[in-house]
Amino acid sequence: MGGGPASSDPSDRAHMRAALALARRGLGQVAPNPAVGCILVKEGRVIARGWTQPGGRPHAEAEALRHAGAAARGATAYVTLEPCAHQGRTPPCATALIEAGIARCVVALADPDPRVDGRGLARLRDAGIAVESGLLEDEARALNAGFLLRVTEQRPLVTLKLATTLDGRIATKSGESQWITGAPARERAHLLRATHDAIMVGGGTALLDDPRLDVRLPGLETRSPTRVVLDGRLRLPLTHDLVLRAGEQPTLLVTRDDAAAERLKAYRSAGLEVARVPPDESGRVDLKRALAVLAERGTTRLLVEGGGELAAALLRADLVDRLACFRAPKLIGGDGVSAAAGFGLEHLDEAPRFRLESGQSLGEDRLEHYMRVR
Repeated sequence: MGGGPASSDPSDRAHMRAALALARRGLGQVAPNPAVGCILVKEGRVIARGWTQPGGRPHAEAEALRHAGAAARGATAYVTLEPCAHQGRTPPCATALIEAGIARCVVALADPDPRVDGRGLARLRDAGIAVESGLLEDEARALNAGFLLRVTEQRPLVTLKLATTLDGRIATKSGESQWITGAPARERAHLLRATHDAIMVGGGTALLDDPRLDVRLPGLETRSPTRVVLDGRLRLPLTHDLVLRAGEQPTLLVTRDDAAAERLKAYRSAGLEVARVPPDESGRVDLKRALAVLAERGTTRLLVEGGGELAAALLRADLVDRLACFRAPKLIGGDGVSAAAGFGLEHLDEAPRFRLESGQSLGEDRLEHYMRVR
């Protein structure tokens, strides 16, 4: 893609890891843009840092160059994603790096956006800047998986969050579910929300649990994602908190395209955004179409906190990319509510497979992150 081979220099790797850490600060705040980090290094010393700012602008490179000023001349730029090459609301980052006089640019990952797709690296190289790409590429790809999926598959990254007992139950047979996990796990779940652009539940979960779907951590209240309710039968009452607070936190109702017009008018009047999509073969909201709607709105990272029916539907459609599993050291038994309803598997080789990425203890509970194996 216009760059040389990835560097094996330990200092290069250390600087790129630091740039990736900066990029993570933007998760949940920069959609539809990618979360990018940039570090400028000169004579072995970091002279400036930058990351994509809330709303997607300014870009990481522009932020770092602003802090560096004239000192950027002759520096090496470590950037987690290929600098953009197209004119948008701001000048192309590749051009800004050239005009700043950097001598070398180390990039983790090429940008598949058709407006970039190698052009940024080529522009840098044509300007006489030494360009190397592919350093910590896998880490950069995982970090911006949502952006990449939106560009290549027109859908966001889907993370299914589960809070279960050891035997995979999310509620007792009477439906009691508050609280399966303890306070530390619930706080971490709020932090997880803060790193996503949108959070989705089904209509049934909205009715049963009356969730607020916001971030209630001190200092992070403004990081609450867009709330998405998947409700093909329009069961959500107009008196529900998700409706009443639609003016405070963006809320999207996704329903079938044959939904009653008068009912939809009432939701819109209450401040909800409404999206209508065709039903699938079972008559429910088509999940792939629903995710495409979210992608069109700029969503790159979607957290799903729905019940067993929505979890099963997404797994059945092979639309779950990651799992965030909170497990409490409790047992409920077979008459409890399962984390995922049945999705019709007859053979083990048909089961969705996930790879454990990380795990940690949160009080008495355990959080494990898994990635889909495809």
